[in-house]
Amino acid sequence: MKKYILAIDEGTTSCRAGLFDVKKNVFTCVKSAKFKLNFPKNAWVEFDANEVWKAQKKVLLEVGENVEAKEIYGIGITNQRESVVAWDRQTGIAVYPAICWQCRRTADFCNKLSAEKKELIKQKTGLIVDPYFSATKFQWLFDNVPEIKNLAKQNRLCFGTIDSFLVFKMTGGAVFATDTTNASRTMLFNLKTLDWDNELLSFFNLERKWLPKIMSSSEIYGETFVPNKVRKNDSKKSSESENNSDYGVFDFPLKICSVIGDQQSALVGQCCFEKGMVKNTYGTGCFALINTGSEIRNCKKLITTVAYTIAGKTTYAIEGSAFNAGSLVEWLISIGLINSASETENLALDVDDNGGVYLVPAFTGLGAPYWDSNARGAFLGLTRGTTKNHLVRAVLESMAFSTYDLFSTLKASDGEYIKELRVDGGVAKNNFVMQFQSDLLGLKVKLPKDFESTLLGATFLAGLSSGAYSNLKEISTKWQIQKEFTPKMNDDERQKLLDGWHKSVNMIIRKD
Repeated sequence: MKKYILAIDEGTTSCRAGLFDVKKNVFTCVKSAKFKLNFPKNAWVEFDANEVWKAQKKVLLEVGENVEAKEIYGIGITNQRESVVAWDRQTGIAVYPAICWQCRRTADFCNKLSAEKKELIKQKTGLIVDPYFSATKFQWLFDNVPEIKNLAKQNRLCFGTIDSFLVFKMTGGAVFATDTTNASRTMLFNLKTLDWDNELLSFFNLERKWLPKIMSSSEIYGETFVPNKVRKNDSKKSSESENNSDYGVFDFPLKICSVIGDQQSALVGQCCFEKGMVKNTYGTGCFALINTGSEIRNCKKLITTVAYTIAGKTTYAIEGSAFNAGSLVEWLISIGLINSASETENLALDVDDNGGVYLVPAFTGLGAPYWDSNARGAFLGLTRGTTKNHLVRAVLESMAFSTYDLFSTLKASDGEYIKELRVDGGVAKNNFVMQFQSDLLGLKVKLPKDFESTLLGATFLAGLSSGAYSNLKEISTKWQIQKEFTPKMNDDERQKLLDGWHKSVNMIIRKD
């Protein structure tokens, strides 16, 4: 009777939900709702987690309205990583705006840490000290928001990434948990022990009881809360009953069967289960992950992270993160240079080259391999002959250049030989960017038939724990290729472009 899996993808600017038909291997319905990012100060980025919950609940109800509980295996959750929420354990309400992963408000603290402390954190967590990760955001919230300190005194404080907030709300506060992938993005998680690290908790002045329990990426977290039943039978005060109505989703219980960070979910959705397989997601930013199997491999300028944990077995990955990609196209729209993302491909192709114009996309600092939180975006090489088309082309090319730097750093570190790149994300639909990426890397770039890789990862993992799938080998057969790009650029042209790109980057990064 069961045939569907519900999947949630809570992203940086929108909440999505999909209904996946296991037998047909396709999403029959995907709904989306945007929410607002706020920028209260220079380089600050935040959002209202309570509004995110409302938006996520709304789209989940929309995709599930035409199916019955008996037809659904369960729910899978994937989410934006590193963003943090503080909420009241008693009411389930977020008490301060969530700090987004793009926020740079803790840059000064990170920059002032000693080289010795940075190395300790890298060895324990696999992460490079940067405001991108969660720990300094948690610390900032505790140090700067009196209400959060008061909640801690009353033993009512919950600190978590957005996945743990969603699980808490969906289960009516019964489950306060995260998975290993999200935990590994906090700068508090020990990659070897797979637990919160006491030394790091102490350093950041945080307490273990404020943080969620760490679970696997594919297991039963609990059941969704059913608010109607509680309102009908509960004799408590109406105010409490109203608060209960904010919990849960459906009028019937469903099992939450997976939780995984969005980029790791895309790795799973692309079926990169073998050591050495790699994917790149062109979403708000560019995020490349290579599967390293059971080995925790250190890469100096990239980060080591958990890829997924299934049935007690943890697989690791090396990741490179470029903070801005699709966000650059949104910026072009916001300043009125273009009306929609669909225009960019033709605009870029209408000129023979970039006209010597480069965009260094450091709108929220530079990620790997530069890790310069103080860098800011800049167009370089502008002349009187520069046109709108050149600017748009420079924006698109910057995504491929950023990805090139991630891959060249990986190769320089350990000589890893990569045969192909599997891609997903909105920008991956842009043929110009994908061909340019193939040309720069000298690799085949493969687009999947189903672009919903992030939703798919959470779906596949929920299917494993709920019995829809038996193992990863079975899931691997579900991946299908839609299109392939092969390198066409000659070596001299490639090198000239890369020289121009690196010259531009070096003009804006700090000189240590």
